[in-house]
Amino acid sequence: MSINVKEMTTYAISDDGKTVTLSLVDEDGKPASLRFQIPDIGNLSMTLPSLIEAALRRQLRDGSFRYAYPIGSWSIEQATDPASLIVTLRTKDGFGVSFSMPRGNALLLADSLSEVDARPTAMLAH
Repeated sequence: MSINVKEMTTYAISDDGKTVTLSLVDEDGKPASLRFQIPDIGNLSMTLPSLIEAALRRQLRDGSFRYAYPIGSWSIEQATDPASLIVTLRTKDGFGVSFSMPRGNALLLADSLSEVDARPTAMLAH
């Protein structure tokens, strides 16, 4: 079964927090919904950014294209593991992603950020 989405409408979280339902309208104007278990919606959320980027790279025929979200804020907090931090990046409209990061990698990231100047440079990766 294939659904051509015309519009995303609402979402709902089950009372027990175990499922998420995404509601939409198909190209014929009929309402439909997709219900996900938390692990599956988590997998989907991790897959979507690379799918968007790959589709746009193909559309634009530009392998260097990046679909970048402007950062509105960030936070760094201690994880339950003393050797790790939780780094959260958020856009101004509230989209956010949290990453677990070993302290050693956080120091390398800080060094990389402090070395960046205003001139365009090659990608810095660890």
